[in-house]
Amino acid sequence: MKHIIWGMPTLIELNNIEANVKLCKSLGLGFIELNMNLPEYQPDRIDVEKLIYMKEKYNIFFTFHLPEEFDIGHFNENVRTAYIKIFEESVEIAKVLDVPVINVHMNQGVYFTLPSNRVYLYKKYQEEYLDNITKFKHISNKLLKESDISLCIENTGIYDMDYITMATDILLQDNNIYLTWDIGHDRKSGNKDTKYIMDNISKLRHMHFHDANDTKDHLVLFTGDINIYEKINKAKKHGCYCVIETKTAETLKESVEKLIKYDFF
Repeated sequence: MKHIIWGMPTLIELNNIEANVKLCKSLGLGFIELNMNLPEYQPDRIDVEKLIYMKEKYNIFFTFHLPEEFDIGHFNENVRTAYIKIFEESVEIAKVLDVPVINVHMNQGVYFTLPSNRVYLYKKYQEEYLDNITKFKHISNKLLKESDISLCIENTGIYDMDYITMATDILLQDNNIYLTWDIGHDRKSGNKDTKYIMDNISKLRHMHFHDANDTKDHLVLFTGDINIYEKINKAKKHGCYCVIETKTAETLKESVEKLIKYDFF
């Protein structure tokens, strides 16, 4: 079994990076996943020198979570180019900070709602969509191939969509592209993502840990329906970086306490 490194997400209730870092250190966690939806973590605004100082002072590290609207399949070239620029700038900062993981969602795209069904544009215009995905894979390869950075694709309950799994298959062909398993998203979706992840388990590098049930996720660990023991064993086997992705300081502390109680920390 390999060793799990536990981390935390950026908490919106804490007003600055130092408050997040101090909480991270006080709980005995190893890293913070910086949420690049927040204004202070935009690539053109991020205070790299401050992050270096925090990293060295508190002996922690950072991972990145790209903006949730990030969309490398977009049909508008100008929009797609803007997202690629965000990725390029993020990679350059990640190299300076020795960031091991950049996390990203697959965007399911826009859909038209008809009387009897939804028509997803990326499905209808699948060839163009997959071509855009392939172009991004080549760009990512050039940026990451001589680095220790893994671009990790997070599941969001959409791996039952064949155009999404085809696009993810294309990306996973690259040696620097891996999977993030968000076990809470998976459970709340009715385990739509489990089969795809298990079929590609050798590519698992990162995990988001929060408990869930049919209606809620981001619950304190061991309070929902997920077999946390099983998922921890998967994380150990594949040497994953694991974010305890509850949304408040209190629920984060409760989850850490439970991990300590059950000797998983």
